[in-house]
Amino acid sequence: VLVPDFWHQKKNRLGMRLELKSSSASGKGTGLEALLDYDWQVLAGGQELTLEEFRALVELRMPLLKIRGAWVEIREQEIENALVFFQGRDKAPRRAMPVREALHAALEGDLSETGLPVVDVRAEGWIRHLLSASALEFPRVEIPEGFKGELRPYQHKGFSWLCFMREKNLGACLADDMGLGKTVQMITHFLREKNPAAGRRTVLIVCPMSIVRNWEKEIARFAPALGVAVHHGADRLTGAEFGKRASASDIVITTYGLVLRDQDLFSRLEWDLVVLDEAQNIKNDEARQTRAVKALRAKSRMALTGTPLENRLSELWSIMDFLNPGYLGLAAEFRTRFELPIENRRDAKKADTLKRLIGPFFLRRLKTDKSIIQDLPEKMEMKVYCNLTREQATLYAAAVQEMFAKAQNASGIQRKGIILAGLMKLKQVCNHPAQILRDKSALGERSGKLNRLRDMLEEVLAEGDKALVFTQFAEMGALLKPELEEKLRRRVLFLHGGSDAAEREEMIGLFQETQDYPIFILSTRAGGLGINLTAASHVFHYDRWWNPAVENQATDRAFRIGQTRNVQVHKFIAAGTLEEKIDDLLERKAALADKIMGGLEEFLTEIPIEELKEIVELGGGAVAE
Repeated sequence: VLVPDFWHQKKNRLGMRLELKSSSASGKGTGLEALLDYDWQVLAGGQELTLEEFRALVELRMPLLKIRGAWVEIREQEIENALVFFQGRDKAPRRAMPVREALHAALEGDLSETGLPVVDVRAEGWIRHLLSASALEFPRVEIPEGFKGELRPYQHKGFSWLCFMREKNLGACLADDMGLGKTVQMITHFLREKNPAAGRRTVLIVCPMSIVRNWEKEIARFAPALGVAVHHGADRLTGAEFGKRASASDIVITTYGLVLRDQDLFSRLEWDLVVLDEAQNIKNDEARQTRAVKALRAKSRMALTGTPLENRLSELWSIMDFLNPGYLGLAAEFRTRFELPIENRRDAKKADTLKRLIGPFFLRRLKTDKSIIQDLPEKMEMKVYCNLTREQATLYAAAVQEMFAKAQNASGIQRKGIILAGLMKLKQVCNHPAQILRDKSALGERSGKLNRLRDMLEEVLAEGDKALVFTQFAEMGALLKPELEEKLRRRVLFLHGGSDAAEREEMIGLFQETQDYPIFILSTRAGGLGINLTAASHVFHYDRWWNPAVENQATDRAFRIGQTRNVQVHKFIAAGTLEEKIDDLLERKAALADKIMGGLEEFLTEIPIEELKEIVELGGGAVAE
């Protein structure tokens, strides 16, 4: 059966146009509960129907009609729904609708209170700006006096958006790509909201410990007029003293861990604004830390993150639940309605609906988008395939055999633990035999990856360039540092989770400002946040973190504002091993990041043994001859 293109289009059926504008009763309620005036109009083929036209249509009782040049499908139930609507329309006065309800009707397009689908929306006033926020169509705000810097055009738009959302008391997440300057946009917003005439309005910033100092330095640099108090350390204030200090400050900075540990202290205060930096730290809604953060009392809430989604949709829900509680429903409702259809069935329609629903509250720009920023160079990514040595291949085969021997008769959490431990051993073998053997033996020529890294770093140094080397294993970094210093005859820096703040700052300065340390080894987690390493033009991922978001965070230490050269990213893969086979899964995960997939490690622990064997067993060409 051949049917015309218009057959499946909503607009070629009876539908409703939702008209919204600021309400005369807008003083009632704030944020999502603020009221809007609204009305409905019946449409046919995208054109408004008068009552007389509709009555004539009802009398025809035909399933397909040509109305003003457009074919329209007429369903009996829809006619009855519209008839009921018209009959009651004149009797009801113009009503008010909460913003929450209006957004769901306008963005989801589901059946309205009239029983017909919403096919068009017309908005006036500030609600129009909110609905078109993805196009950045909202009032421009002047940069406040006292700001010591300059905002790029896209940053000025981001700052204006934050002001707009704060004014309407709507939770907002600035989710710009890493390196685009989320911090400076937020600081500009803080400065604009500072109003001595209105009394002190204290902001609470919650962030990972590793970037507390970064916030202090950036505020002092761009907005020195803001008074800052840091709540951290053994000598931090408690009781009434903390309350007095907070009330006398424009900004209080603390960590996620302390919000939980000092929960009683924080619960006594109400903040004008709570801002979460690296908001993915509350991705686990069941964690005590997340619940402590969500329990903070605040008039407004905002978040910053370059990775609003690392693995699962539930993480996105948790951030949204902090910003605008209840907007996406309860966790169980969200899982049934969006998480399962999108993650398990790759339901594109559900994914699009969710994207529209959260669109007004998330502002995300990518630095690879030339319409956003033109002064960043190119990032070139390449895969570097390395063969195993004979020793590595022997150890690899033994580790595979050991894992399956243990997992064969195990089940549940025990089986999962065995597989995760086995996968970790295989990754360590791919790095270097000395990492898994822990025998303090010489590294020599025993690893294909190390051999290749040495060769490539020699080329980098010959060109006078600098490089970052990321590994997720601190013990591998500790092995690489002396080896590279000896073989390349250059000094090497190493940053890991055990490095304190002073060591961290010293190493960053040495790498950025001198030529004495051209190579910087970093553990992926410790070096993946809150630091600027634009002196590097090469980034090496010695081993792969099976999460594209985390890996990209690490790369973005070099590929960010201030970088003047092309950045080359080298991703090492042990050929013929699980690393090569998993790379395909990793690529698909990155491509579907906006649709959101589950974690790869979780996936590997749940598949049948035979499928897992196909992924981890050595393939042809794995061993260097």
